[in-house]
Amino acid sequence: MKTVRILMRAVLLGMVSLLSFANAEYAKYKDPKQRVAVRVKDLLGRMSLEEKIGQMVQIDRTIATVQFLKDYSIGSVLSGGGSTPLPQARAADWVNMINDFQRGSLASRLGIPMIYGIDAVHGHNNVYNATIFPHNVGLGATRDPELVKRIGAATALEVRATGIPYVFAPCIAVCRDPRWGRCYESYSEDHKIVQEMTDVILGLQGDPPSNFRKGVPFVGGKDKVAACAKHFVGDGGTTNGINENNTVIDMHGLLSIHMPAYSDSIIKGVSTIMVSYSSWNGEKMHANRELVTGFLKGTLKFKGFVISDWQGIDRITSPPHSNYTYSVQSGIQAGIDMVMIPFNLTEFIDDLTDLVKNNVITMDRIDDAVGRILLVKFSMGLFENPLADLSLVNELGSQAHRDLAREAVRKSLVLLKNGKNESHPLIPLPKKAPKILVAGSHADNLGYQCGGWTINWQGFSGNNYTRGTFFFT
Repeated sequence: MKTVRILMRAVLLGMVSLLSFANAEYAKYKDPKQRVAVRVKDLLGRMSLEEKIGQMVQIDRTIATVQFLKDYSIGSVLSGGGSTPLPQARAADWVNMINDFQRGSLASRLGIPMIYGIDAVHGHNNVYNATIFPHNVGLGATRDPELVKRIGAATALEVRATGIPYVFAPCIAVCRDPRWGRCYESYSEDHKIVQEMTDVILGLQGDPPSNFRKGVPFVGGKDKVAACAKHFVGDGGTTNGINENNTVIDMHGLLSIHMPAYSDSIIKGVSTIMVSYSSWNGEKMHANRELVTGFLKGTLKFKGFVISDWQGIDRITSPPHSNYTYSVQSGIQAGIDMVMIPFNLTEFIDDLTDLVKNNVITMDRIDDAVGRILLVKFSMGLFENPLADLSLVNELGSQAHRDLAREAVRKSLVLLKNGKNESHPLIPLPKKAPKILVAGSHADNLGYQCGGWTINWQGFSGNNYTRGTFFFT
């Protein structure tokens, strides 16, 4: 009997030890059965200041290392225009690179996954062999939101095929001056058309359920991506169309022309919003607390995170980066949550850390920023599925997506002038015409036909940097 009692006591002690170990290991933020708000609060409470600031950082893949991601708890990595793992990289090459980075993040103290972002503004445009769709200016001409939604869904599949869960799209600028060099990124000069085309967000992210709360980010599964409406706000309305310049307009004009598409995007569950390089009545948008915190987060109830543009806070000063500490202070206090640095990692971290420790920037502002970033990550299932697999690689450049691109090209064609006059029309072409001459610098140049944001930020010339098909509709 004494032996039995000893054995029973040993078993009970073992069970208590196991239970204690289980309780010690349990964390609400790791439990997918908990509400997202509970998980965010639990994780925030466990984070140091250094880990919180790390989450606010987005760096370019060219400086990212597994050790950086682990040591600094980096929140995000991106591919700038043309930044790829290899020339003509395959989908599997992208997946392997991103998973290597992600393993660094998962090895950090709290194991918070990073989110990888890329510009996918007319298809997965940085990637060799991806389907390239018409630019927004062409899609706006279709007047077909349902088509644009299907293009968003196809783009999301191709982006996920390369292991990427986050895209810097759509651009919902309202181009008011054709001299603006980025008018091709705008759906229309008519804000109502731009509003309709925000249905692309439903394609990229999925349709939120009917009871979904306005302003909360939504991503509907592993074949969808987090979207980013940009560039907040007024980037298409600068004086004389000068890029990154000053939009001179009163509040009524700003709200009636440039703001409606943002309201629609938020209703449709957009996850993130990117701030514009431009100014509004002389004040840099990256430093505009009234519009970023007051209107976007306050009035419009946006709950996702606000991200800067590429080196956007640097450009708060003129010349850029001339007073970086001031720029960090102004940008974060304005309401920017994640900063696309993309290279000066330690400088940003050191400056923001000092600003917080010296009570210039409050911990409440830091917690607001990090809470929003974590909300997006939890909402899109990144904690449950941080690593990509190869199950979607065949979606990159699929025939179904190329057929969709061809449909979009047909619907986006705009006839500017039909011949010399009404009695001598050019269209329709005679069916018996033996030959048709296609001439000019764009006639046999895939790069020129695809335009900007194709493989590189400014596009390319020639037929060697991606695959495509020339056809006549």
